[in-house]
Amino acid sequence: MKRVLTLPDARLRQKSKPVEVFDARLRTLIEDMQLSMQQGPGGVGLAAPQLGVLLRIAVVDCSLGLHPCKNNGRLLMVNPEIIYQSGKVLGREGCLSVPEWVATVSRSKKVTVRYQDLSGACQEVAATGFEARVIQHELDHLDGVLFIDRVLSVHDLVRRMS
Repeated sequence: MKRVLTLPDARLRQKSKPVEVFDARLRTLIEDMQLSMQQGPGGVGLAAPQLGVLLRIAVVDCSLGLHPCKNNGRLLMVNPEIIYQSGKVLGREGCLSVPEWVATVSRSKKVTVRYQDLSGACQEVAATGFEARVIQHELDHLDGVLFIDRVLSVHDLVRRMS
């Protein structure tokens, strides 16, 4: 398990590079990501840059949250990209890398993501609702974008109560 980076760490603002080698080191990194994700309250997703690793990898598991949902279960996505999105919906978001804040953010209601699995095989997954929100949030991290960059109004940004 590794420590999750928090603002103002500059690595959170950098764009990640594609994964080219699918080996035991990749599997170990993803295992570390899953363990690190679970260390925070309501951790349902984590991107490699949040651990200081600038590679295009995201882990999502909405069954672990404070309000669990099954959807697609645990998703281990390497080189993910959104290939379809539709609808818009507002919702509250928080982040392990911005631990003291929550905000209302607009996201697509439905997404389809193409990614590679741990062996490098191409996969696609469709997601809706909360799972779609989490996927979009994590994929933003791969481009150095944080949820606070998507806040509609500064009045929507609220300090989380301890």
